[in-house]
Amino acid sequence: MTTTVPALPGFDFATRSVEIDGHTMAYVDEGPEGVSAAPPVLHVHGNPTWSFYWRSLLATLPGDGFRAIAPDHIGMGRSDKPAAADYPHTLSRRVADLTAFVDSLQLDEPLSLVVHDWGGPIGLSWAVEHLDAVDRVVILNSAAFPLPTDKRIPWTLQAARLPVVGDVAVRRFNAFSLGALVLGSGRLCVDGQARRGLLAPYDSPAHRVAVHAFVQDIPTGPDDPAHPVLVRLAERLPLLDTHPVQIHWGMKDPVFDGGILDHLVGYLPGADVHRYPDAGHYVLEDVPGEIVPQVRGFLAAGRR
Repeated sequence: MTTTVPALPGFDFATRSVEIDGHTMAYVDEGPEGVSAAPPVLHVHGNPTWSFYWRSLLATLPGDGFRAIAPDHIGMGRSDKPAAADYPHTLSRRVADLTAFVDSLQLDEPLSLVVHDWGGPIGLSWAVEHLDAVDRVVILNSAAFPLPTDKRIPWTLQAARLPVVGDVAVRRFNAFSLGALVLGSGRLCVDGQARRGLLAPYDSPAHRVAVHAFVQDIPTGPDDPAHPVLVRLAERLPLLDTHPVQIHWGMKDPVFDGGILDHLVGYLPGADVHRYPDAGHYVLEDVPGEIVPQVRGFLAAGRR
């Protein structure tokens, strides 16, 4: 069954669901009258967020005539929360799940893709294998390639990858989700309403399995399961440069920093890049008033 999440201000969208290989995936699907005929925009979230992160776009894009779709990964948001033994929680499985989800929508036209954090490797891995099904792409603080040789993940993430430390800190005390609210913002912390919404689905250790698993799946070398998926994505990523791409980047992100952005632009030199010096990893939380109009205009340009 899908997870019950309390009513949240600014996020009053109906929950829809689809069965993906034995697990229920919840999603938002909002649009104007005749929603199935509206141009689709697929939003793919990362960790430890969920479709709530996209609420500013989900609320506005339907008014522009778009169908705004945002699934919750299995184990996240309002989707099923399987135990570690009952679901692989790997990047390759996430890509397979997203592929099955898109297939279930039975779309008649290409979709536009909006991704953030782990949503980048997941959504873009789908996109580079389905180029004809992609219209436009929007990327927010993410990566789509193995870790550059001159880059190391912070010690806090390295520690959270350890089974015992991660089980105590990430699952029992929700330290990763709580820490992301502080380190993920260019301000002192994500504000109260957003804070409550982002934390809502992760209210018990049993509901934080996927949060921990995402951290454990961060590839640091070729022996990690996610590494070959990212190698394949990096090889094919330049193919997306034939599509319109817009990038929004919080420059205070401690992980996806300016160096990662430069690396990404190396693959996508034709991208329209917007840098926000005072925003952090949760860039859409920090500067929605700047990003949302830019994204709406970018997507609307494809309809002219």
